[in-house]
Amino acid sequence: MTETKTSPKAKASVADKPVGGAFMKPLTPSHELAAVVGDSPMPRTEVTKKLWEYIKANGLQDPANKRMINADEKLKAVFDGKAQVSMFEMSKLVSAHLHA
Repeated sequence: MTETKTSPKAKASVADKPVGGAFMKPLTPSHELAAVVGDSPMPRTEVTKKLWEYIKANGLQDPANKRMINADEKLKAVFDGKAQVSMFEMSKLVSAHLHA
């Protein structure tokens, strides 16, 4: 019976990876985004959660097309001045407001 050996380097690289990967790395929101989600560093997943809480609390989801978000003044600053964006475009625009 042969034993398989794993190099210490291979074991270390697996152990060194952060749990949750890049999505769990705390990021600092820009001033504009902080007005919506708060200014403390948080993982991308938490930013998304707080953003949706804000959208729902303020009735900003378009009732005719739920994939569209109607921006109020705070969100217009995050959405490059656009009055309405899709959920998919929103993710891209919000990413530009998160910094390591």
